[in-house]
Amino acid sequence: MTELDLQAHPHRRFNPLTREWVLVSPHRTQRPWQGQVEANSQDKLPEYDPSCYLCPGNKRAGGKQNPQYKNTFVFDNDFGALLPDTPVDKFEAAGVLIAQGEPGICRVICFSPRHDLTISKMAPAELADVVNVWVEQYLELGSFPFINSVQIFENRGAVMGASNPHPHGQIWANANLPNEATKEQQALSEYSEAHQSCLLCDYLALELRQKERLVCDNEHFVALVPFWAVWPFETLLLGRRHTTGLDQLDEAERKSLAEILKQMTARYDKLFDVSFPYTMGFHQRPTDGQDHAESHLHAHFYPPLLRSATVRKFMVGYEMLGTPQRDITAEQAAARLRELKEVSDKL
Repeated sequence: MTELDLQAHPHRRFNPLTREWVLVSPHRTQRPWQGQVEANSQDKLPEYDPSCYLCPGNKRAGGKQNPQYKNTFVFDNDFGALLPDTPVDKFEAAGVLIAQGEPGICRVICFSPRHDLTISKMAPAELADVVNVWVEQYLELGSFPFINSVQIFENRGAVMGASNPHPHGQIWANANLPNEATKEQQALSEYSEAHQSCLLCDYLALELRQKERLVCDNEHFVALVPFWAVWPFETLLLGRRHTTGLDQLDEAERKSLAEILKQMTARYDKLFDVSFPYTMGFHQRPTDGQDHAESHLHAHFYPPLLRSATVRKFMVGYEMLGTPQRDITAEQAAARLRELKEVSDKL
């Protein structure tokens, strides 16, 4: 019988963080594409846009006016999906219809006053300021008694639903742990109890030995394409030292985090010579007052582009009804991103 070849044969890969599977079909990479093609807009943006509701001094969509901020700027989302004064009442009918009030706080972080920048184009010192603000917000929002989860993330690009090109991210702070964080926390906790070690520490040690899925690294952080990646050029950013949250990073680690974020996003931009769209976010310990030593600070990058700047991956059909599926293997994706080292190091 033919031996399984992970670079040629269809196979399943297991994600120990979510305990879900992904179908990998490397033989389909030559499949012709006649589906939807995205517009590739390379319009040069101005440093300041008078019509942008995130630029300094401008009026926001909700009517409030931004200050003339010089660095980062944080404000409560004028149209937040969560509201702090929401009642926590429960609704239930016959054990089938179940609902519960979900109080929370949504904030927006403008990374820079300049309208035309992205993380890949910001100076390391500017990004270090953003990291420090993330830490401050995590601690502040997590200190509210009714907040048990602080989700920091960025949607970049219109294809990812970003409503404004001005460089910004969001924070959604919830009373309850969201679905993805819940799955990860359960997996991390059960692995820690069973093995008396950290799942992501052990996984990182394995990846550092094998090297085939590594993308880039520095003294304190490693970026890699996870073995179980779903999105074509998905990456996982892991700290070398076991920390449970952004607040545990020392000054040198915060600078290293800023540097690897810049390097990783620069590689993405160069891959298809486009301002690369993605969703990026951090997973860290819940803010329920417990230590959560099983947690390991990490960030996920989920970019949708598949073959070029205009062809993206869709989650449809079998993937919605059955299991996520990918064609290009994690090893192939990592190799392509690694090839861009010389370019990204110059940015």
